[in-house]
Amino acid sequence: MKQLLPTGDSLANKISFYHLLLLMASLPFNFFFSHLILMSFGVHTIIQFNKQNLKPVFTWRTLLLQSVFLVTIISTIYTINKPEAYNEWGKQLTILLFPLLFCFTGLDIKRYRPALLLGFSLVCTATIAYLFYDALHTIRYYKMPLTALFSAAFTNHNFSEPIDIHATFFSMQLVIALVYLAGVVVKERNNYYRFLYAVCILILWAGLFQLCAKSVIFCLFAILTIVLPWFLLTGSRRWKFMIVAVFASVALIAGIFQIKAFRERYVTDLQVDLSAPKAGETTDPRLARWETASGLIKQSPLIGHGAGSEIGLLHQQFFIKKYYSSFLNNLNVHNEYLSFMLKSGLLGLLIYLATLAFGFRQALKAKDMLFFSFMLLLVFVSFSENFLDVDKGIFFYAFFFSFFVFSNDKERKNSKRFIAINNEPLEHNYLEEPATI
Repeated sequence: MKQLLPTGDSLANKISFYHLLLLMASLPFNFFFSHLILMSFGVHTIIQFNKQNLKPVFTWRTLLLQSVFLVTIISTIYTINKPEAYNEWGKQLTILLFPLLFCFTGLDIKRYRPALLLGFSLVCTATIAYLFYDALHTIRYYKMPLTALFSAAFTNHNFSEPIDIHATFFSMQLVIALVYLAGVVVKERNNYYRFLYAVCILILWAGLFQLCAKSVIFCLFAILTIVLPWFLLTGSRRWKFMIVAVFASVALIAGIFQIKAFRERYVTDLQVDLSAPKAGETTDPRLARWETASGLIKQSPLIGHGAGSEIGLLHQQFFIKKYYSSFLNNLNVHNEYLSFMLKSGLLGLLIYLATLAFGFRQALKAKDMLFFSFMLLLVFVSFSENFLDVDKGIFFYAFFFSFFVFSNDKERKNSKRFIAINNEPLEHNYLEEPATI
């Protein structure tokens, strides 16, 4: 895998590259590894610090990338639960750090972006393959029928349980890997590599459906039927691809819904989530939590109740309304937009929306399909999850947002990079090369 073995760069940059590669490879697994590698990368970056890199820090770009963390700090001033607010500081610290580290590092993110994404995609594919192996091994051990693979026992959180990661947050990572490989397949000329990447895409597809993250799957269909052809194709090819993709998606969905576990997850559970709560139910629909949060938001619509206040306020209301499942499990509102309104009010929500708008603008300006897909993923998942309250969701947001922004940095893009061949510097453009193995 020659692209994963960088040449023609300084030793410091090679070390930075491998730090980022290991960091991305660790994302599907226990957050301990991600944080350990991040600490190491931070120390290495500080050692290599150059004061010339301070200039990009004091920009609106960096401020917007850190805006979620800054909203948390500001809303701590008037919070009703300071200990929990400080706990949020700790969890969201990576949102502050990643833009700074990408500013300070001497590594050309644009140059190494294909190799880093390739390594990440291969790790995601291997992880899904392992999860299927583990599921099939369990089925064989207990002498269960093979069809049990598509039962509730081996889908959603039960499928991702061996690596101890939330199904939705893992699915978000898989979408990045799948969309990247889809873009590479379209441009790849070597049939061997094209076949290999196509196999990886099929494995990732299977994993995504097995994980059954509804918001992520809906977003993926939008990406594949609209975003991918819009960025990669032109003219009649674009519209033909869209039409074929829509019909293929409908056919695939119809086939999948023939499987009971998937039908219950994607249809029945969605209907339950959006239905009004009923007496005697053992679970509470998301709509019940959204309505509860809306009532609390009305008490302080402009600035909210402060960072760290969400769980405590909801916990009390869940008991009053007899939503005992949500009460016992200390559930949050499961909607990032409402969460911002609840904790930091309309002002906090507007800042978050402005940050998302900034991301979309940057992606369109750079004509970056993967960056645009990442932003679309944030928009979709924000309707169903508080991913900025959980370490894996925060890390995903903080790393990839900064990664995509800095990999489209014009200053780095236009700078000349050289590699030495026979002791003579030769200008070499790495910017548009697809990653290959």
